[in-house]
Amino acid sequence: MLRKLALIAALAALPLTAMAESDAPVDGPGPNLVIEVSGEANGRIVIDLNTQAAPKHAARLEQLARAGAYDGVVFHRVIDGFMAQTGDVKFGKLGGDLSKAGRGGSDLPDLPAEFSDIPFDRGVVGMARAQDPDSANSQFFIMFDAGYFLNGQYTVVGKVIEGMDVVDRIKRGRGQTGMVAAPQDVMTKVTVAE
Repeated sequence: MLRKLALIAALAALPLTAMAESDAPVDGPGPNLVIEVSGEANGRIVIDLNTQAAPKHAARLEQLARAGAYDGVVFHRVIDGFMAQTGDVKFGKLGGDLSKAGRGGSDLPDLPAEFSDIPFDRGVVGMARAQDPDSANSQFFIMFDAGYFLNGQYTVVGKVIEGMDVVDRIKRGRGQTGMVAAPQDVMTKVTVAE
């Protein structure tokens, strides 16, 4: 009887351990974007870029980060329960006129869509775009919660592997557009780690 109870206890503990390990974000082959955030959400966010599913988009984010283009860019559109958007290197720099934040990109050409079957789960990073599926450039968003209505409509470029607690603290915007009033949270420094 004691052996049976011990076996039941061991089996009961097994799924919890397995679930905790499978729910933990796994660092893929990278490269990783390391984002230092200041504002309401002080801390570090690490994004594992998916070079297999979205090679052109991952290369673009890496290129802009290495050039320092993302340093000082605000989170301009943040919708509670949905996502936090940033990456407007043209109009989204802290210290500039942020009234057009979200309307710009970089000086580089827009990218063709790289849609995949990766679902938009919590922590997934997608590329923002206009109505044209081939209009992603520099802006990206991080999912607070699952948003499966985006599946197959937006390019998944990576996932957060560290710092979802920081993402959860990003200042929320107002109204249906989620535009964030000053002072916005800002990506103070974005680097690339292999």
